[in-house]
Amino acid sequence: MLIKEGEGLTVEFKERYTPRIDRDIVAFANSKGGLLLLGVDDRGKVVDEKLTNKMKAEINDIARNCDPSIQIKKIKQAGRVVIIEVSEGAEKPYSSSSGYYRRLDAVTQKMTQREVRSIFRETDDRSFEDLTCRNLTLKDISLKRVKAFLQEADMSYKISKANLSSFLTSLNIYRKGKINNAGTLMFAFNIGKFIPHSESIFAAFKGTERINIYDRNDVRADLLTQFTEAVGFLKKHLNVRSEIRDFDRFDIYEIPLDALREAVVNAIVHRNYAIKGTSIYVRIFDDRVEIENPGGLVEGMAKRDFGKSSVRRNPIIADLFHRMDKVERMGTGINRMRTLMIEAGLKEPVFEMDSFFRAIFYRDPRYSLKADEAGKKGPEETTQKTTQKTTQKTTRKIIEAIARKADITQKELAALIGITEDGVKYHITRLKRKGILKRIGPDKGGYWEIVGG
Repeated sequence: MLIKEGEGLTVEFKERYTPRIDRDIVAFANSKGGLLLLGVDDRGKVVDEKLTNKMKAEINDIARNCDPSIQIKKIKQAGRVVIIEVSEGAEKPYSSSSGYYRRLDAVTQKMTQREVRSIFRETDDRSFEDLTCRNLTLKDISLKRVKAFLQEADMSYKISKANLSSFLTSLNIYRKGKINNAGTLMFAFNIGKFIPHSESIFAAFKGTERINIYDRNDVRADLLTQFTEAVGFLKKHLNVRSEIRDFDRFDIYEIPLDALREAVVNAIVHRNYAIKGTSIYVRIFDDRVEIENPGGLVEGMAKRDFGKSSVRRNPIIADLFHRMDKVERMGTGINRMRTLMIEAGLKEPVFEMDSFFRAIFYRDPRYSLKADEAGKKGPEETTQKTTQKTTQKTTRKIIEAIARKADITQKELAALIGITEDGVKYHITRLKRKGILKRIGPDKGGYWEIVGG
């Protein structure tokens, strides 16, 4: 079951045992604890590892040599895999010989000095998501909502009342017979009974001010439903056009939906749920979209580091959304939003940080709800020129990269040029349609050929 679920906040795969596992042991102790599986590669394929007395002694020595010393909870052989169980530490932060580490999504990451100082402060107060939700029991958990999570996470695990407690334990939301607030926010039947301020409010306004509302939706439900309803509300009120590429039709929204989805997830994952009387807000105006959540920058992050490093306010909730493939690893969301907007020929999103965090996306003037009063086409022409210039520049970079390395992958092109893989696919499709680019052989093992242009 663990291997099928994949790596996450509390699970890490390693093909072989090496002394470098001290980093993962420290990371789990500094986070929520977890399981280190030796003999499993990054794709979840079992490649075998055998536990010996020598290995077991070395692992215990590695843990004892951490600072402070870490007591390994359990080391055992499970079939063809060695499982090392590490508990959350009570004396954070812990360090190995190569520094301080913590878990972020499914990655062990070295901490900065600022993050280390932040952990010293955080150990005095547990986060809201990890606090036990009083009076809530397993009977208050909705199997329907758990099944919806499993479907979104593409897990084939069959949930039932009999195995519910063990499954919730694996998600780090059920401990010693108690369910924490993260589990309540995700799976409770009646979330409002236990956390009444958990809601999202969506509003569409006439004009550019918060005066005349012509549509509104208040959603008091689990976090996955809040996400789904937010995206649905945005799709309802944004303009969309269709393009035919080859023989397929694609709906293109005036603001890239992937950028807006990223902003909605960011609001859910980084919301300060301890602040009562507040909500997540999605506001749509004639000229822009605003997505706002209570809580500014997470403690330990300076404004100058924004978009460069990742500090999760709610790592358990972040892990659950990562399992559903709705949040990027390693804090790439902010740069992804910026890139998607630039690729679409739009202004970069604006981010405001005070007691709330606000992401602002400006709508495309070409598809504005209101025409320019003077009947001018200046903004439209400017946007079209910007889009054409950006497209030409990206196309040139792709052709130059293929000329240097004919078997380059789309993933490598995305990393080299600095755009998303979807962006690379779009430009390659255009080049193939124009007869400039041709694929020789299969997707894996083939290569590109520049044939014209």
